[in-house]
Amino acid sequence: MNIQPSKRMALFAPSIFSDLKSFALAQQAKGMDLIDLSLGSPDIPPHEDIRKLLSKESALATSYGYTLTGTMRFYTAVADYYKRRSHVQLNPETEIIQTMGSQEGLVHLPMAFCDPGDIILTTNPAYVAYDTGIHTSGATPYYMPLTKENGYLPNLDDVPEAIAQQAKLLILNLPGNPVPAMPSVTYFEKAIAFAKKYNVMILHDAAYSEFYFTGDAPLSFLQVPGAMDVGVEINSLSKSFSLAGTRIAYIAGNKEMINIIRGFKSNLDFGIFEPIQNAAAYALDHAEPITENLREIFSKRHHILTEGLTQLGWDVAPSQGGMFVWAKYPNDKDCTDFSFELIEKIGVVTVPGTVFGTAGAGYLRLALVQDETRLQEAVSRLATITTHTTV
Repeated sequence: MNIQPSKRMALFAPSIFSDLKSFALAQQAKGMDLIDLSLGSPDIPPHEDIRKLLSKESALATSYGYTLTGTMRFYTAVADYYKRRSHVQLNPETEIIQTMGSQEGLVHLPMAFCDPGDIILTTNPAYVAYDTGIHTSGATPYYMPLTKENGYLPNLDDVPEAIAQQAKLLILNLPGNPVPAMPSVTYFEKAIAFAKKYNVMILHDAAYSEFYFTGDAPLSFLQVPGAMDVGVEINSLSKSFSLAGTRIAYIAGNKEMINIIRGFKSNLDFGIFEPIQNAAAYALDHAEPITENLREIFSKRHHILTEGLTQLGWDVAPSQGGMFVWAKYPNDKDCTDFSFELIEKIGVVTVPGTVFGTAGAGYLRLALVQDETRLQEAVSRLATITTHTTV
């Protein structure tokens, strides 16, 4: 039998994350003490009350039916969260749709709106799921570079007129992954004006909205006037509430877009386990005390790693939030080769910048997923291998 992949599969190269993991485990088997700063998987467990609620409700015999499009308990909690945190009024019945983690939502959303030949505006570098969704839909990506000179924000003024005219969707991610640039009212206003001028929908990925270390919380895209007319915001409970394994997220915003996504998703799944939805609702209802502790922890981690790398001569992208550090190392080695070298020689696991796009050459992404002592140790180890050669 001749088993062949579809032509579409040529668009999906094997993930380097599995290669990094395999190589790291091989070094660990040889006795290497690993400090893994690769995946943005929270190392802090969910709040004890969330775990107790999930455990209690999972024991109920009545908890095991299909939930289909989601429970009103969950949707009401999302709406209340937005009202408290961002002063955004959402209709829980028509302006919110649940997804099985933001990864699922990000990959499927372009399929609901874009056809082959449509252009999707995304960034370089960018979170890897964006390209997956674009390729799955058959659309064509147009990459907007994130440069130091532009504050690591995509410059919409640089998008050619012909590209803007063909664009169907604009993907933004602030605070970002891998580059933790922060949003502003002015920037979102400009994006909304662009969307209205060219009839482009906006998807704002707000997965790191609770990761801010100074001043006020990052803006919700939806709180800027006009945002609800042109787009939606996707957010996950994976990072802010350490519920990564439960796979629960939501998309909120323009009701016409939500209705289309709801129709699409009705053909894909039968909903999320109800105890998980109720635990997520509890987390959203108690977001303030839960995320305050999270920010205190990650702010200290962020300071240790950014200051430590800066002292070693790394060019660290300035940030006031996010879950990652994006840094240009002070040598001219290929970032993939350098990443594997760091694993082999000093046991520090990072992600090469080119995983996220060609603009990531010379950069590494480091996740703030180890405690302060381990991050200090990581900096000390990096000091033994980092050279100060000009790139």
